[in-house]
Amino acid sequence: MSDNNIKSEEQWKEELTPEEYHILREKGTERAFTGKYWDKKDDGVYYCAGCGTPLFDSETKFESGSGWPSFYKPMDTDNVEIVLDKSHGMIREEVVCKNCGGHLGHVFPDGPQPSGQRYCMNSAALSFKEKED
Repeated sequence: MSDNNIKSEEQWKEELTPEEYHILREKGTERAFTGKYWDKKDDGVYYCAGCGTPLFDSETKFESGSGWPSFYKPMDTDNVEIVLDKSHGMIREEVVCKNCGGHLGHVFPDGPQPSGQRYCMNSAALSFKEKED
């Protein structure tokens, strides 16, 4: 995690909505099919809602049937970190923003080619900006 983007929990609470705070800082999860981006099909870039780091290009987004926005690869692997998650009686790979440490979701080995990965993200952990023509 970058040292230049560390904030106190009070600062995070002031800057994020309660849902964003719960997901990004407390490793929460939104309910499937409820997030604002799970079925978004516009061309653009998805950023970390906590710090604005670019994470995923819409060109890598696919319909996974899971109810969460899913991507087969990040824009830049240097912007995300994969951490072992042993919570809730499972062993999974958590995806966090490398810049601010915010919890984004999890990655699973059941995605489409060319990567075979499914980066299953929480909409509330992301912001979106449409591509300009």
